[in-house]
Amino acid sequence: MYSTANIDFIVRHRHISSMDQPIELSPRQIQILKAIIEEYIATASPVGSETLDKKYNLGVSPATIRNEMVRLTELRMLQQNHTSAGRSPTPAAMKYYVDQIMRTRDMSVTDEVAVKAKIWDYRQEVDKLLREATKTLAERTKTLALTATKEGDLYYSGAANILDMPEFYDYELTHQLFESLDRFEYWWTILDDHEDIFDIVLGDEMGKIGIMSQCGFIYTKFSSEHISGAIGVVGPSRLNYSSIVPVVRYMGGLLNEFTGTL
Repeated sequence: MYSTANIDFIVRHRHISSMDQPIELSPRQIQILKAIIEEYIATASPVGSETLDKKYNLGVSPATIRNEMVRLTELRMLQQNHTSAGRSPTPAAMKYYVDQIMRTRDMSVTDEVAVKAKIWDYRQEVDKLLREATKTLAERTKTLALTATKEGDLYYSGAANILDMPEFYDYELTHQLFESLDRFEYWWTILDDHEDIFDIVLGDEMGKIGIMSQCGFIYTKFSSEHISGAIGVVGPSRLNYSSIVPVVRYMGGLLNEFTGTL
C-alpha cells in the first residue's frame, strides 16, 4: 500500500480508461483525490472545493484545491456532470483509489463467527449453501449480492437494497441492472474475462451494455472438484470498498473451505 508521502505514483488504468499513457499524480493531487472520493462515497453527491476546505485538513488554500481539481479533471480522474462546481470521481479514479490508496477495515472475530454461523448448517448441500451465502453477503454489505457458477447457475439477493441508493433512483440504470440478473451469460462473461481470484470491476469492464458502466462489482472466485464459481456484490461505483472487500474475501474463503469438503 502506498502513502501520500511517496513521490509521484503511476496510475495504470488497465481496461477502464481510453488513455494510452500512464498518468503521474503528485502527492498533493493524491491527497485531494482521496478526500474527494471518500466524500463522494459518503454522500453520493459531487464534491466542491469549499467542502474539501472545510471538512478536510489538506494544508493548502481553497484556490490551490480548485486548481488541482481542474488538473485532475483534465487528467480524467474527475468529471463535472453539471454546471455546479462539484466534481465526482471517474471509474479510473475509483480503481486507483482501490489499488493504491484505500485501506481495508478488517472484520472482527465476532463478525467472522457470525457470518460463518449463518451458512454452517448448509455446508453439505451446494445449492442451499450458495443461496444462503448470497443472502448473508447481501445482509452484511447492505447491497445486491450475487453468485455465479461455472455450471450455469446464478443466485442473487438484496435487490431491495439497491433502491436505497441514490444512483438507482435513475429508472434506466435500475432497470438495466435488474434485467441483467436474468442473464447468467452477462455476469459469467465478466468473470471469465478476469483471471484474478479477487478483483473489483468498474467502468467499461462492466461491459458495453447500456449504462452498467456506472456500477461496481466486487467478486472473489471459489473452486473445488465439485463446483467452481464466484460470489460478490454489485452496486454503484462508489461502493464502500474498504468495509465490503473484507466481507467478500471472507465469504469466498468459506465457500472454498465448505465446498472442498463435500
